[in-house]
Amino acid sequence: MAGKIPQQFIDDILSRTDIVELIDARVTLKKAGKDFQACCPFHGEKTPSFTVSQSKQFYHCFGCGAHGTAIGFLMEYDNLDFVEAIHELADTLSLEVPREDGGTQQRPSTNTKALFSLTGQANDFYQKQLREHPQKDKAVDYLKGRGLSGQIAKRFAIGFCADEWRAIQTALGSDEHLREQLVEVGLLIKKSANDYYDRFRHRIMFPIRDLRGRVIGFGGRVLSDDTPKYLNSPETPLFHKGKELYGFYEACQSNRNLSQVIVVEGYMDVVALAQHGITYAVATLGTATSGEHIERLFRKVDDIVFCFDGDRAGRDAAWRALENALPTLREGRQIRFLFLPDGEDPDTLVRKEGNERFNQRITQANTLSQYLFDHLSTDVDASSIDGRARLAEATKPLLKKLPQGTFQQMMIAELAQRTRIDVNLLSVDISGDTVKQTQINQRQQATITQRGPSLVRKAITVLLHRPNLVTAATDTSWLKDIDQAGIVLLLDLLELLRQQPHLSTGGILEHWRDTEHGRHLAKLAAQPALLESEALAAEWDDALTRLKSAASEAQLERLEERDRLGIANNDEKAELKRRYQELGQRKD
Repeated sequence: MAGKIPQQFIDDILSRTDIVELIDARVTLKKAGKDFQACCPFHGEKTPSFTVSQSKQFYHCFGCGAHGTAIGFLMEYDNLDFVEAIHELADTLSLEVPREDGGTQQRPSTNTKALFSLTGQANDFYQKQLREHPQKDKAVDYLKGRGLSGQIAKRFAIGFCADEWRAIQTALGSDEHLREQLVEVGLLIKKSANDYYDRFRHRIMFPIRDLRGRVIGFGGRVLSDDTPKYLNSPETPLFHKGKELYGFYEACQSNRNLSQVIVVEGYMDVVALAQHGITYAVATLGTATSGEHIERLFRKVDDIVFCFDGDRAGRDAAWRALENALPTLREGRQIRFLFLPDGEDPDTLVRKEGNERFNQRITQANTLSQYLFDHLSTDVDASSIDGRARLAEATKPLLKKLPQGTFQQMMIAELAQRTRIDVNLLSVDISGDTVKQTQINQRQQATITQRGPSLVRKAITVLLHRPNLVTAATDTSWLKDIDQAGIVLLLDLLELLRQQPHLSTGGILEHWRDTEHGRHLAKLAAQPALLESEALAAEWDDALTRLKSAASEAQLERLEERDRLGIANNDEKAELKRRYQELGQRKD
């Protein structure tokens, strides 16, 4: 496996990329004072609230809250993942992307690009066959019978392959090298040295696209009694069935501010829901929903609804999805479960009862907590001690999978209520901490916050607006003596900027991408600079002076406490005496 992309390289390409130029190539920007503005590309608006700062190399929308660096913009606007965005920026600078193992990883090689070209050509061919092939009528009648319009078929690029053994190789070329590439992407099967035949025959063709819209594989629905009814592309350099989601690209394209997805089981379910205005459905490709599927979805949305048939197989699949989802849950994320009536699937049900009723079902879907406890409570007599003990023992391993935090504590509290077990005992067993201690920690944090993190916040904000001020702070080791919210972040920020004093605001934020530090810094960076550069320098000096005074007072309090308890060593006693003498001289 290739090593990670070095942080130094990421810093370098960000410093060499002009975010204004990058965004202006996609969204027309207009000068507005020191910054640039546009109507936000991530939500509909008539008055511009999307601001791009050239000095900070950072964008922020005051309407929907979207914000980030050049990398973040490419990820959101061009539907790239992090590594793809790095490659995109590196391409514009004619750079190869290095790896920490000493090698380099270039953009997809010519061979990979050729494979994408082939899948794209095949997709065009299948769509043309649906329009022109003499055998098309059966395919067209099937799609019309499922209630699909030509517009929806076009949106999902649905095609058709005839009952022929060599149609795709005849259409795309039959030289040996090309046929080997068609085998590589799963479109041909090699029978012998010079004998190849089409994998897909007499099927409705559903292209599977990545978030950039590139065709990575196909699913085919048979139009005869042959088996299997649905056939997917095999594993290829482009297609990994256990990671991909059908319809995810189309959902993102139809909903620029996608906030919810419904996960269904089949191609036709996705397409039929879209036909009825539910344009945010995706499907796994014949595999169980994995943690990787869920994490991919949570990078785009905060609300996932799993939709399953109400039969035994559907409920078993739902439970596997729940188990895989637990480690991914944290505050702000929601998972719900929708079970359909027996004998129905999303395709048949939405055609039978329409958009409004189906949307009501989605709204009324069970929360993860409801489903988990209801499922485990089945056949358990909660009125008996034995039954409650069984429920507790069955639930605890699942709650241990949850990340520690508010949601886990609420689930523990719910279990405590259902089993009548002391919540503190359950909390110790599950999360290794007690609710009481958690509440104490929260009160302590609130006290620290109330005590005044404003100076620390001010120092961090000033540094974000003008990172080069770090050169004016040669020794800040005394900051470690301060017990205020945000002090760790300030120390980390100072250390980073001492190592790389030329980082922009955007460069700073990339160091803490997808972390709590990063989210806090992004909020501060989004605030407009209320002061000019010279005033910011004075504000920085004032913050440091006052923080140093606070550190001195805190250190004195600790020395006095140790002396009062009789545990101060000789050095500490001497330092305390020196402090008293210094204070006495100041009073004189």
